[in-house]
Amino acid sequence: MTENAKIAEDYSRAWMARDLDAAMRHVADDVVLDAPPGRIEGAAAYREFLERFLGLMTAGTITEIYANESGAAVHYVTETKPVAVSRGSDRLVIEDGLIREVTTIFDRLPFSQAKGETATDRE
Repeated sequence: MTENAKIAEDYSRAWMARDLDAAMRHVADDVVLDAPPGRIEGAAAYREFLERFLGLMTAGTITEIYANESGAAVHYVTETKPVAVSRGSDRLVIEDGLIREVTTIFDRLPFSQAKGETATDRE
């Protein structure tokens, strides 16, 4: 396992276990997150983002990790209170042993449907 794969796995297993202190040890102070809700900058704001999501999550499983010299991609499945199964991916840019950038991709449609939103509500 490469160093970046290990960092990605340790980070992802930590947040899925709700151990935010362990997860945040892998995150740079100036981390930037791009996710469906928008851009979030800084470790404190990123931690708040994770805390909000973990309030909904009931379980999580890593399905695959791909790593190279610039970072890693982590694919996972989560179970949440509003949506039974949600698939997601995090692209992690890792520099000097810390996660500097996170791009999170997941399908928001099941979450919108769980809220009772229709296509016209999202336009």
